[in-house]
Amino acid sequence: MVQSSVKRAEGVGLVSIGRAWVPAEDRLMDVPKTRLPLIEQREIEARIVGPLIRAFAAELGEEHTLTIVRGLIRELARQSGGELARLLGEQTLEAFARGLDRWRENGALEIEVLEQSATNLAFNVTRCRYAEMYRALGLADLGASLSCERDGALVEGFNSDIRLTRTQTIMEGAPCCDFRFQLGERPQPPADQAAGSRGADRSPGGTERQPG
Repeated sequence: MVQSSVKRAEGVGLVSIGRAWVPAEDRLMDVPKTRLPLIEQREIEARIVGPLIRAFAAELGEEHTLTIVRGLIRELARQSGGELARLLGEQTLEAFARGLDRWRENGALEIEVLEQSATNLAFNVTRCRYAEMYRALGLADLGASLSCERDGALVEGFNSDIRLTRTQTIMEGAPCCDFRFQLGERPQPPADQAAGSRGADRSPGGTERQPG
């Protein structure tokens, strides 16, 4: 009879896995996994997804394929923004700024901070190793779709009251990326515009239109 390689030490709460004794409540699936720096994660993704995008573009057309890819990237980024807010336990702009450290791991970004307050965060990215990585892989034309496309959706998922304005990126050939985040409630439509919208459901005589 073949005995299991996992043995339990009665009374001391230990389990033997091979030659190692670990607490009985621990399981291999509970052992924390080593987290890759984000730039390494993006490179792994790009090596897999890049050729797939090329293949689909050859069959479906580049424009149609990239429209699908960008939509999916934005949705995944919104989900990541929501997860970041839950992880940090708050949705303030200051908290979001702290979360940027993940983007910068291993010197992936060199950033010049211009302004940082409770309502504004402005910085320029003066070096982007993400852009360098996509170019090295021969995917420079896909870098904006796979990477830059995430940014606006990420902050939207984190807090929909934070708006990102960016006019240029290194990925697309500019000397720097200009990130400008502003916290504030989204503008409401003017009162006359809202009234006009409600009036659209009325007949010229001022009575509500009836269905049919």
